[in-house]
Order: sequence, then C-alpha cells, then structure tokens
Amino acid sequence: MFANVPTVLTPLRARLLLVLAVLLAVLAPTSPGAVAAGEPETNAARPGAEVVAVTRVADRQVDLSVRSTALGGRTVDVRLLTPDGWNPNDRRHQQHWPTLWLLHGCCGDYTSWTSMTDVAETDSLRDVLVVMPEAGWNGWYSDWWNHGQGGDPAWETFHTKELRHLLERDWGAGSNRVVAGLSMGGQGALLYAARHPGMFKATAAFSGSAHPLLNEESVDRIMGFFAGQDNDPLRVWGDPVAQRRIWQAHDPFHLAKRLRSIPVYLSCGDGTTGPLDPPGATSALEADFNRQNHALAAELERVGARHVTTNFYGPGTHGWAYWERELHASLPMLLGALGVGD
Repeated sequence: MFANVPTVLTPLRARLLLVLAVLLAVLAPTSPGAVAAGEPETNAARPGAEVVAVTRVADRQVDLSVRSTALGGRTVDVRLLTPDGWNPNDRRHQQHWPTLWLLHGCCGDYTSWTSMTDVAETDSLRDVLVVMPEAGWNGWYSDWWNHGQGGDPAWETFHTKELRHLLERDWGAGSNRVVAGLSMGGQGALLYAARHPGMFKATAAFSGSAHPLLNEESVDRIMGFFAGQDNDPLRVWGDPVAQRRIWQAHDPFHLAKRLRSIPVYLSCGDGTTGPLDPPGATSALEADFNRQNHALAAELERVGARHVTTNFYGPGTHGWAYWERELHASLPMLLGALGVGD
C-alpha cells in the first residue's frame, strides 16, 4: 500500500544508507572458489597438496614439506636437487626444467639417494631438476586397497597428481620427465611409466621388484614386506588370489605392453658375492628380483618393446654400491630421453 509513496532521501539518510552498503559489502561472505582478477589462487580453492615449509639443506638441495589430501592430510617431505639457475621465485620468467624422478626403496626415505650416493655431485644433473619424494617405509608406490575402502595412503595419487601439479605450477618442474628407482622404487618407476602413459619418457629400475607374481616365493616375499611395521599385508593390494586383478595391475610384467614405446633400463645382480660386496655376502632377495627382471625382459621382447637395455651383471647383492653404479650407467639413456646434453 506504499507503492505510490515517493521516497525522499535526506542528506543524513543518504549517508546512513551509504555506510550500511559499505558494511554489507565488507561483511558479506565470499564464495570459497572466488579469486580476484590478477591474484594468485589460494590453496583453499584447490584441495590437494600444499607446501607448508621449505628447508635448504645443502647446496642445490631443498626439502619441501608437503601436506597431502591423498595421504589423509599428513605432511611428508620431498627433496629437490636443483639445477644451476633454478629460481622458482621469479614467477615472470620462471624456467621449467627437465625433471628426473628418483624413487627410494623399502625401508628408505626421501633422503636415501643423496645420503647414500654421489647424485648431488653428478655434473650431468646440473641442468636437470631431480625430484626425490617420500614414499613411505613400505608404501609400494600404490594407492592402497584398504579392504576395498581405498583412501590413505594413496601414494600413487600423491606422486602422479598432487605433487606433480604442485611442482610444475610453483617449483620449476617441466612436463619433460623420466623416472628411475631401486628395489621397491624400481617397481614404482616401472609402474608409474606403465600406468600413466605419456607421463615419463623413459624409465629405469635397479634391482627392482619387476614381477611380484612370478611364483609363490616372490608373492610370499612381497607379502612379508607388506606386513612390515605390524601392517596388515592385505591392505596394500588385497589377497593375491581373491584380488588378482589388483595385483596384476601393479605387476610390471603384466603391464609390459604399456612400456613398449619408451626406453626401459633393467639391471640386477644374481645375489651371489660380487665385486662391490664384502667377502661371503649373498642375497636371496636379489636372486629373486633377478629372476623377476629376466622374466620382464623376456616379456618386453615378446610384446615388441623397441628400446630395452638390460645389465644383468651376475655376481652382486642388494646394495647401494651397485645402485649408484647403475644410476650412472643409465643416465645417458635417461638424459637422452629428456634431450639434455644433445
């Protein structure tokens, strides 16, 4: 009934309305995903991984503490061996570097490669960003089955999605990538290259778990690793019979066709005393992995893989002296795939 009554604004009333409008604008909630033009997107707008701390540990070595949704909100560390001229703070002229992912083995961690080898002093890596991520004491580079529930830990999702996107957005990593690893990490290097076609241009595995379904001994051995630290071994891939498809999906032998088009480097000893071992040293684990690697090499040949290099060097156990040597032996192939040093 007031529709036809004209509204008259006195100067005082106009000032009050202006103040009210300003207060409403300031106090009104904003959309969680809204980002002002020209402003960097916040982590709240992009769930996944975020860097919560940065530590310079040595020349060209930087540790990132990364909080991960895939790992249930836990924080884990990633070590970067940075190239000459690396400067992620220069966002206007940020260079994106060819990237080598180096994966650690069971019972190791993200510091293993720099503490146990001369990787940080290797001159051929001064033009490459080397990424050494945490993968858990026995994470097996997998999103754990957890009796069908999935969830934490999801190491594969953390590495191939969360961490990769984070490094390429903010830390100078390029999309030109290769991957290598030892033992559990050797399996991870083969799995990531096979399960994510196009993500890596080459892969190398040193004493890798290359065919865990080879025989009963191999299955029992990896189940023993799964049970480490009082873990329920069925959480990782489930039962090797009842969840056979999950096991095959994480067995490089059964993924050989997906490795046909990229360079693959496989190396392993036979578990007997080698030139880099103390007298009398032997390794049943290395002997098992040696059989697995021979099986994978034969399968790669059967499916028509075009660029496979093997170094099955005979006597040698499961140790860092061999893995350091094999990293150097594989670097020409890995760096060649990156186009570094051409």
